[in-house]
Amino acid sequence: MKPKVFSGVQPTGNIHLGNYIGALRQFVELQDTMDCVYCIVDMHSITLPQDPEQLRQTTLDVAALYMAVGLDPKKATIFVQSTVPQHAELSWVLTCNSYTGELSRMTQFKDKSKGSESAPTGLFTYPLLMAADILLYDANIVPVGNDQKQHIELTRDLAIRFNNKFGDTFVVPDYKGMEVGARIMALDEPTKKMSKSAENIHSRISLLDKPEKVKKSIMKSTTDSEGIIRYDVSEKPGISNLLTIYSVFSGKKIDEVVQQYEGSGYGQFKKDLVEIVNEHLDPIQKKYYEIRESEELIKVLKEGGEKAGAIAENTMKRVREKIGFINL
Repeated sequence: MKPKVFSGVQPTGNIHLGNYIGALRQFVELQDTMDCVYCIVDMHSITLPQDPEQLRQTTLDVAALYMAVGLDPKKATIFVQSTVPQHAELSWVLTCNSYTGELSRMTQFKDKSKGSESAPTGLFTYPLLMAADILLYDANIVPVGNDQKQHIELTRDLAIRFNNKFGDTFVVPDYKGMEVGARIMALDEPTKKMSKSAENIHSRISLLDKPEKVKKSIMKSTTDSEGIIRYDVSEKPGISNLLTIYSVFSGKKIDEVVQQYEGSGYGQFKKDLVEIVNEHLDPIQKKYYEIRESEELIKVLKEGGEKAGAIAENTMKRVREKIGFINL
């Protein structure tokens, strides 16, 4: 039996290179050898205020991008989280088997609620919804960015706690990160992670960015005054970040890229990187626009939701039985 995989992406704006390199490329690789379930996690999006119509559109955008980067609905289950109500049901069960202390230690909650006297409750409890997402599908492996590793550890703790309390119910999942490029940094502030929410649009490159925007963002990217191309995250975070992107998109090892540009300045390196990134994004964008307005997209999401719902319901039958709820 193939190992089971679950992961998801929030539909809060364009998917950027950090999401793509840190997660989506791995999603595509895994679908050929594993039983994969990939979700657009729209319920996670409403931990912060959203425009309803925009949320609907960006949910479909992300689903189309899933397929454009290479996810195949014949190989993997692709669906929208809110269409499977068992996610909310299991999240409540896990809420009742978790503690405020462990949730308050989540670094993402600390970061996102910093400076606020009263953060939304959903922001505090969303690691429990994430745990429900994973445990519903008996996932063995969860490929996500390094920033989510703490949440996977919490999911493991919750699964073990529930199993010890009620008997064997959940598969305890493992985290799977990428060795190279798991953490792509902001182009303008390379000590911070690339983010959809950053005010400066040139801090990131999104998969649907036009070639001119990609060029401007890379050419404006922060480097240093040394002028020597070498990989050193602590001393040269900007050029090290660009080297990582170059390595991933070119298929060359970072050492090879450094050797290739020995004696060259940052200008030529950045120009070549612009070309490499745009060449990589071009076929993704063409496929995206074909899929986005097609009837196939809705069909894939509907069939994926039905398939995911059947799996989720089987899990919830076990959970209800264990905790004393009535299965009708």
